[in-house]
Amino acid sequence: MKALIIQEIKNYQTIIIHRHVRPDPDAYGSQGGLAEMLKVSFPEKTIYTVGEEEKSLNYLRRLDTISDETYQGALVIICDTANAERIDDTRYTLADKLIKIDHHPNEDRYGDLLWVDTNASSTSEMIYELYEYGKNSGLVLNDEAARLLFAGIVGDTGRFLYPSTTEKTLVYAGELVSYAFSRPQLFSQMYDVEENIIRLNGYVLQHFSILENGTGKMILTRDIMEQFGVTPAEASLLVSTLGSVKGIKAWVFFIEEEKEIRVRLRSKGPVINGIAKKYSGGGHPMAAGASIYSWAAADRVLEDLEEACANYRERFID
Repeated sequence: MKALIIQEIKNYQTIIIHRHVRPDPDAYGSQGGLAEMLKVSFPEKTIYTVGEEEKSLNYLRRLDTISDETYQGALVIICDTANAERIDDTRYTLADKLIKIDHHPNEDRYGDLLWVDTNASSTSEMIYELYEYGKNSGLVLNDEAARLLFAGIVGDTGRFLYPSTTEKTLVYAGELVSYAFSRPQLFSQMYDVEENIIRLNGYVLQHFSILENGTGKMILTRDIMEQFGVTPAEASLLVSTLGSVKGIKAWVFFIEEEKEIRVRLRSKGPVINGIAKKYSGGGHPMAAGASIYSWAAADRVLEDLEEACANYRERFID
């Protein structure tokens, strides 16, 4: 599949790279890292990255504004997006051909070519693997591409702490840091947090609850977020906070937006992406999300998560 993708890239003059809505560092990292790699590898081609910008990730990349006509005869590559409904900018349908590159479970098999690797820590890792495969046939990686791919890998592995981190992940990360970019500056940009978000984090630590079967719960209403001056996107950055709490098997954040309630699910063992799928969401076995439209639905999500925790048997004994 990597060979087929590289051949299609060589076949097209215009390449437009998309990613998912509400992007995270891996979405930006894989999208931008691929774009920078293709620009330096094929300077004669026109490469665009599109989608609605996430202000908190502007340090990674600024995106392009293009016309509908640009899609005519173009190749579109979608990075880090499991479901077609989550692709940012629906104009991808205007393109001549579509390639999907992703590491989420392949439940929505959209695209003309699909490269999905659920064993990869991140889509950024896959883009670096594409470079490794094609470096003897024209692919080149520059410092900016390395910075973006490293950021994507770091973001989706939780600084290499998540179980998705493999030996290959660490080897690729080690190779990427040999390029000329500032890791201290990048980490500062990724993890320095504004005071109001830190104070909301304190609220989370004071007000979360743990249910009988090891389910953690946190509700962040619009009123609470307004009190701290934090947006729903910023509040979502705190979801991993409960991961260090002893006794929690899995947890959920309910983050209220204007028209919906975002469901952010995380786990230390119980598989939770099936729960997300039940509510028209998805994701990884240990990290997933969905959207619901009532607090009654939130109660049902919590019941499902409690059931998953109750049925989970510890893999290891302390």
